Amino acid sequence: MRVIALLTDFGTRDGYVGAMKGVLAVRAPHACIVDITHDVPAGDVQHAAWVLKTVWSHFPAGTVFLAVVDPGVGSARPAIALGAEDRFAVGPDNGIFTFVADSARAVSLAIPIDASPVFHGRDVFAPVAASLAGGVSLEDIGAPAESPERLPLPRPERRGEVIEAHVIHIDRFGNCVSDVPAAMLGGRPVRVEAGAVRTTRLVRTYAEAREGELVALINSAGHLELATRSGAASERFGIRRGARLLVRLG
Repeated sequence: MRVIALLTDFGTRDGYVGAMKGVLAVRAPHACIVDITHDVPAGDVQHAAWVLKTVWSHFPAGTVFLAVVDPGVGSARPAIALGAEDRFAVGPDNGIFTFVADSARAVSLAIPIDASPVFHGRDVFAPVAASLAGGVSLEDIGAPAESPERLPLPRPERRGEVIEAHVIHIDRFGNCVSDVPAAMLGGRPVRVEAGAVRTTRLVRTYAEAREGELVALINSAGHLELATRSGAASERFGIRRGARLLVRLG
C-alpha cells in the first residue's frame, strides 16, 4: 500500500484539504493518506520546503508527497512531479522542492482544461499523486522537465576557522535553524554570533540550557540551531529568518 503524504498551507477551517482527500479517496482508494502539516504560514514556500526536507527520508520508499503551497496558482509557474531517492513529489515548481531536488527526475504536468485556475491542489496535483500511488510511472505522467526550481538561498561558506551562515527556518518553538549541517563543524566547539547576540555553549539537549540563555545545538534534522529554554529564541534575541550568522570554530 502506497503512502500519500500531504503538506499544505490550507489550514483545516475550510474544505480545501478535504476536497483533495476526496479526490484521493476516489482515485487511490487503497492508499494510506498521511497529513504532514496544513499549518505552513500562508504562501510561505521556504517554510514548506524546509518541512519537506525534514520528513522526506522518514517515509517509506514509494511515498508520494503532495506538497501544495502555491501563491502563484493559475499563473505561468509550471506544475511538476519528480522522483528522488525512491520517493515521489507533486506540486508547483516554485522552489518548494529545493531541499529534495538533488538528482531528481522531473516531469512537467499538463493543466486540464476544466481545472480551476485557483485550485490546482484538487484538480491537478491530487489526481497525479493518486496515479503515482497507483503505480503509474513518472515517465507516463508528463514530459521530461529541467531540474526543479530552487529558492535563491545563500549557502554557508567557510573561510578559515569561520563559517558565514544564515538562519533558514524558525520553528513553532522559536528555535532558529541554520543552514550549517553538523558535518561542517567537524565535532569542534563553536561560538555563534547573530549580530550583537552570541553564545559559546554547544549543548546536546534543550534541557541543558539555563533559563533565558541562548545556546547552540544540533537539531533532529542534523543542522546547527540556536535555542533558549522556556521561550522563543527568535523573539527573545531578535533573530529572524534570513539573519546572518558567524560560526567560529574553536
